[in-house]
Amino acid sequence: MDILLSQLFAGLSLGSVLLLAALGLALTFGQMGVINMAHGEFMMAGAYTAFVVQGVIGSAGISLLVALPLGFVVGGLLGLLLEATLIHRMYHRPLDTLLVTWGVALVLQQVARDVFGAPNVDVTAPEWLSGAVTIGDVTLPKTRLFILTVAIVCVATLSIALKATPLGRRIRAVVQNRDLAETSGVSSRGTDRLTFFIGSGLAGIAGVALTLLGSIGPTLGTSYIVDAFLVVVAGGIGQIKGTVIAATALGLMQAFFEYSTTASVAKVLVFVVIVAFLQVRPQGLVTVRTRSLV
Repeated sequence: MDILLSQLFAGLSLGSVLLLAALGLALTFGQMGVINMAHGEFMMAGAYTAFVVQGVIGSAGISLLVALPLGFVVGGLLGLLLEATLIHRMYHRPLDTLLVTWGVALVLQQVARDVFGAPNVDVTAPEWLSGAVTIGDVTLPKTRLFILTVAIVCVATLSIALKATPLGRRIRAVVQNRDLAETSGVSSRGTDRLTFFIGSGLAGIAGVALTLLGSIGPTLGTSYIVDAFLVVVAGGIGQIKGTVIAATALGLMQAFFEYSTTASVAKVLVFVVIVAFLQVRPQGLVTVRTRSLV
């Protein structure tokens, strides 16, 4: 039972990391159809934001709490800049956005090397996150619990914003029928930019959270971008509920596979399971219900 609980928590903590990485993509890729390969570099920018904040105010208890909103702003501004300069010319051309944003990702990685250096750097966790919580014979690291809490807060906030606010209604209207939304007085350009800002800002928050797991470097985002896309596709394009379920399921599968094999073999097995699942249900776990006959 202790082993089961330990692996269950490991899976949930890994799933929360995948969820944070994929949540922004659920907007930019799922809602807007943009294959943003620079999403991982926005996470990297959020991680370096935490590093800079620590250098300015030290590793005091508030440094992480200050870095979270700043990471959101930095990631959001980078996404807004990318959308305003390149992406808005390529809507409905997903392959072009993939190539362009891949180039942008390489540029951002080189910028990070020039500014912060090629070697990885560390961000010290605040003292109130040191140690672990012990339940029976199971040890739960506080850093992992904090990341899980951040993921839950982000999902709840985004879900409420999409379902219960004017902004959420505008986003859903533009996604479902851009022409009809524009004739109804909705500014599709303004909505696109704000959506991209939010999705990229969530990547910045994910980057700040990832600093609690280890060293950060210019290639931080490349370690998570493929897994993030798999989560979004398996969960259902643009479906927050599906993204949550898929991230949790993938985290649990990888944790239990790693227990009986190795990390590399576990990744391969998870990938095989996802491919097999998409052969049976290519639309993902959750799909949009519509009355359209087309």
